[in-house]
Amino acid sequence: MKYTSNTFSLCCGALLTALICIMTMVIQIPIPLGYAHLGDAAILLGVTYFGRREAVWASGLGSCLTDLLTGFTQWVIPTFFIKIIIALIAGRLLFDKNGSFRLFHWRSFLAAGVSMAWMVAGYTAMGSVLYGNLPAGLASSPGLIVEGIVNIAVYFVVAAVLEKAHVRRLIRTT
Repeated sequence: MKYTSNTFSLCCGALLTALICIMTMVIQIPIPLGYAHLGDAAILLGVTYFGRREAVWASGLGSCLTDLLTGFTQWVIPTFFIKIIIALIAGRLLFDKNGSFRLFHWRSFLAAGVSMAWMVAGYTAMGSVLYGNLPAGLASSPGLIVEGIVNIAVYFVVAAVLEKAHVRRLIRTT
């Protein structure tokens, strides 16, 4: 299927950018070197329901916009790339070669787990670089691991509700 950009996909991307920014800003729990949030669940939901193309850019822009607005400016550029890669990983693993998706399938659990493992590794590595030593970066790892697990749980709960309401069919056929 050839993908064409249109007003609907542009609006979906903008909506997803705002959703990711809001879910990252609303609940911020301080952890060493930053904060835990629910923005990664929004990224996973965005990939699932809006598609990888919209989610990749929305995840990078929405997340780094949050860092900019909340005073974590040193994280803007690392966040942009870390979040884009989260969406790329999830987009590659969530769907089979026919483009079909099942929520409680091994592919969904793998996609969520690998993308959150990347988030932990990416922020730990960048924390080590930004703060000058590995122990500083590792100090944030326990909080990031808990954040990843919570985001996976929120993703599956919200996605289950959306699947029950047949939301994906409405978005994909519009």
